[in-house]
Amino acid sequence: MALRNVVKRGDPILKKKARPVSEVTDRIRMTMEDMLETMRTDQGVGIAGPQVGVLRRMFVAEPEPGRVYYMINPEILSKEGSELDSEGCLSIPGLYGIVERPSKITMKAQDLNGDLQEYTFEGFDARVMCHEYDHLDGILFTDKAKEVHTEAEWEAIREQENNK
Repeated sequence: MALRNVVKRGDPILKKKARPVSEVTDRIRMTMEDMLETMRTDQGVGIAGPQVGVLRRMFVAEPEPGRVYYMINPEILSKEGSELDSEGCLSIPGLYGIVERPSKITMKAQDLNGDLQEYTFEGFDARVMCHEYDHLDGILFTDKAKEVHTEAEWEAIREQENNK
């Protein structure tokens, strides 16, 4: 496994629509493992192909330690409800935003063996999957955010809310 460079905001690849993975090969599996290592090193909970310069429809997510999802050619089948919460992104360090996401989704994707799996995610897990899925369509959380703050601004807002 190897660490990959995370593409940062302003790079045109982040605004492009990723192409499908035609076949799950050893190279795809190796890239996904590299993505997982990179994501963990940068303390993220998800990372998509375009974020490491790979314009393919694939992402890795780990909404909680040890629970890893390898999503190849994912497709959201259904969405339910709505939740507002904060998000950040490895490609946009230092900024956080309030983003509306579905509270529950069902999606299908191929796994590392190329087998089609179906999943239902709720709450934070659904948020992570939707955030990474958006990357595959060239959408950043800042494109959807109702408000965006720096880390310092975000800390001040949270402190004010905790003191109420």
